[in-house]
Amino acid sequence: AAPLLGVQPGMRVLDLCAGSGCIGLAVAAQVPQARVVLGEWSDGALKICRQNVRRNSLTARVVPMQADAREKPEKSLGEFQCIVSNPPYIPSQVIEGLEPEVKDHEPRMALDGEPDGLKFYRILAEEGKKYLKNGGSIYMEIGWDQAKDVTEIFEAMGFSGLRTVRDMAGNDRVVCARKEK
Repeated sequence: AAPLLGVQPGMRVLDLCAGSGCIGLAVAAQVPQARVVLGEWSDGALKICRQNVRRNSLTARVVPMQADAREKPEKSLGEFQCIVSNPPYIPSQVIEGLEPEVKDHEPRMALDGEPDGLKFYRILAEEGKKYLKNGGSIYMEIGWDQAKDVTEIFEAMGFSGLRTVRDMAGNDRVVCARKEK
């Protein structure tokens, strides 16, 4: 997965809304010397991040820290060449209709993208620019029907190189965008 993201050795990567940290940990495991920050707001998820960093022997290159994607970035975080994110993207009214293995086992805050499911993409488009170095890229998981809306949000904020990647079932699953130099 990491080569598809264009992550090179030594790059700084931010996994925002990290959950268990699986995306950021996969990048760190695949790219030698990549330095990854797992940004997660939930104390419970952050505890799991820390456990997963230790289990994967990545404590030297992966730092879990509390970060709220809804807030302005801390200047101390610095800048990143790449941001990955699996934000909450399910419209609030759809959550109760989800499969029991999802709605009964995932925290609601990990699912709820507010009424239209797009709240966190608007935040990522605005705040993500502050985290990204010029020429840096952001990769976001999306709902199967959100590619057009998410692309428009990022285009309106001046991102370029927008493209959508499909999952193995053929559904739109990831939107990629680049911060212009």
